[in-house]
Amino acid sequence: MRSLLNAWSWLFLILILGFFEIYAQTQTGSTLLFRIYNLQAISIAASQILLLGLGLTLVIVAGHIDLSIAFSTGFAAVVMALIIRTAGADAGWVTVILAMLAGLGAAALVGAVNGWLVAILNVPSFIGTLGTYGIARGAALIVAGGATVSIRNDHTRAFGNGDILGLPVPLVVAAVLTLICHYLLKHTRFGAHTYALGANRASVERAGVNVKKHLILLFILSAFTAGIGGLIYTSRFSAGAANAGEPILLYAVAAVFIGGASLTGGQGTITGTVIGAFIIAVIQFGLVFCGLPPYWQFVAVGLVIIVAVLVDQSKDRLMGGKS
Repeated sequence: MRSLLNAWSWLFLILILGFFEIYAQTQTGSTLLFRIYNLQAISIAASQILLLGLGLTLVIVAGHIDLSIAFSTGFAAVVMALIIRTAGADAGWVTVILAMLAGLGAAALVGAVNGWLVAILNVPSFIGTLGTYGIARGAALIVAGGATVSIRNDHTRAFGNGDILGLPVPLVVAAVLTLICHYLLKHTRFGAHTYALGANRASVERAGVNVKKHLILLFILSAFTAGIGGLIYTSRFSAGAANAGEPILLYAVAAVFIGGASLTGGQGTITGTVIGAFIIAVIQFGLVFCGLPPYWQFVAVGLVIIVAVLVDQSKDRLMGGKS
């Protein structure tokens, strides 16, 4: 029974893929899974969720939450777009790269503030990151003058809409970051300390780990991966928007918990978050494919989040944890 619960996200992904493929075959006479365009659209949607969810996974494994990632994404997108627009349409790769670095710096600043609030001032992460959610949102809107910052630049357009060896650049970027985060969490001392911090903070402190420094780094990493999502957004749509990550926040949080992370910390994997992101992307694309209005996506994802929490509680009971 425990093994079944641990593998439920894989089984659920297979189930919904099968359902939508059968629907496509019987109702439209076409295919969902065996058309390159469909698979590419699902993968790009999943990569957007992943870019916010990867760093968030590390924070949640450590027993915390980061609600500010939505506007870490937007802040990075706006800063990048402003610099490129100021430089002009003829800005070269050097300017574009500097703009990207500035955008990541802006996002990392939000993460550093989160880490300072949680680690130094002992503010609960839910409250602290909810506060920086508003601050980052306001800062992005102030910097952007309350409007979307549109740009015209061939280099950014190529980065956001080009491909590498036939794969979309956003998907390649998300895949590289996924491998890095997976290695960091599963094969390094930093990852071991992250799991231990979520399971039992007191024991980590007794072991001599600098918990405050570790927490600050976790929140910076969370903001950093979200910031990369902002760079991708600006590059894909040739515009920087303060609310670039807001529609994806629910999906990113859902992906982490669907993938097996625990509400209490100490559990979760990058692989699980990848599966969670693809589950949500398939739901998004599949419901549109079935002709349902887009707002049904929120209902479906909300139901899946509830199921994920129920599965998490069931695992706790089976292992003798809290009921």
